[in-house]
Amino acid sequence: MCRRRWVAVASMLGLILLGLLWELWLAPTGSGTLALKVLPLCIPLAGLLKNRMYTYRWVSLMVWLYFTEGVVRAWSDKAPGNWLALVEVLLCIVLFVACTAHIRLRLKHAKLAAASAEPTPNPAP
Repeated sequence: MCRRRWVAVASMLGLILLGLLWELWLAPTGSGTLALKVLPLCIPLAGLLKNRMYTYRWVSLMVWLYFTEGVVRAWSDKAPGNWLALVEVLLCIVLFVACTAHIRLRLKHAKLAAASAEPTPNPAP
């Protein structure tokens, strides 16, 4: 597996782990029901591991919801919640960059493969 895929999977796992630890033990905001916010992150994990291009594309869009939550909570929560929110923002940025870099690289390789597979026209005699 290439480095960008490992970074994407690791940051996704980091977001899941951070969300669970944050809402259940480190800085719970209630009865722990906010820990359910990590469930949407578990869905694309299999697609990332199977290298599905569609998954990388929609994860790069979905991650902005968690980024927004992190920014809002970093601004409004008190410590340690605001520090955990900054870690969430950092993990979201890493996940976005890894997904977009992986997408760009795969599209570049697909374009090169398509160009090399095109038949070359025979010159006229």
